[in-house]
Amino acid sequence: MANSAKYLFILLFLGLSHFSFAQREDAGDYDYDREVLFGVNKNTNGGLIGGVSVKIGNRINDDLFQFYGLELVNVKNPKEVRYNTPFGNSYIFGKSNYLYSIRPHYGRELILFKKAPQQGVQISILSSIGPSIGVIAPYYVEYFASRTETVRGQYDPERVRSRFEITGPGRIFEGIGESELAIGGHAKAALSFEFGVFKSNVTGMELGYLFEGFHKTPEIMPTVENRQFFHSVYFTLFYGFRK
Repeated sequence: MANSAKYLFILLFLGLSHFSFAQREDAGDYDYDREVLFGVNKNTNGGLIGGVSVKIGNRINDDLFQFYGLELVNVKNPKEVRYNTPFGNSYIFGKSNYLYSIRPHYGRELILFKKAPQQGVQISILSSIGPSIGVIAPYYVEYFASRTETVRGQYDPERVRSRFEITGPGRIFEGIGESELAIGGHAKAALSFEFGVFKSNVTGMELGYLFEGFHKTPEIMPTVENRQFFHSVYFTLFYGFRK
């Protein structure tokens, strides 16, 4: 996790350096009425890349914006461990389902500190709330049905008793048609840090906390405790456009 964060900060620094040395007509002009932002998410319930997001906002007054957003995030069980096989692939032992959370939301963003001309960082506080649509999709693995035959299927602890019986994961999107839904809701609060010297685009990061719950407990791993309610700390790198 530390190495991944280091690489993300390096990429962010290079991007900021590029903007700092560029010259455009809108440099130093920070007034805007609308924005569209795209983000890549890292969170404590996800992997290297937890998910992606889009946010569309518009101005209410000088310091207050409202926004609509949509996130797609892969939610993991904290007990998940990935193993490599002698065949050059990897799988998660004990996992029987993916949990994908689709999160439409509405929120408000309050600007605490605006950028100074040609320098500085804009700092905002934001919060949002909305429904959560949990897609519980089967996680397939390939395992030995006999000494000479392998089959693919959803992980079942009654059929696969040892990780050494598994030869690898199933095919991508295999079993997606057997998915179930879990309906719930979520809320989050965050600080946003925006960089750059142009009005027409923005680069920055968002640090926050999210709470989410579903009407039933999604079974991600059948042999360990599964949660109905989730909380996570998240980090989002975003880039977008304004006018």
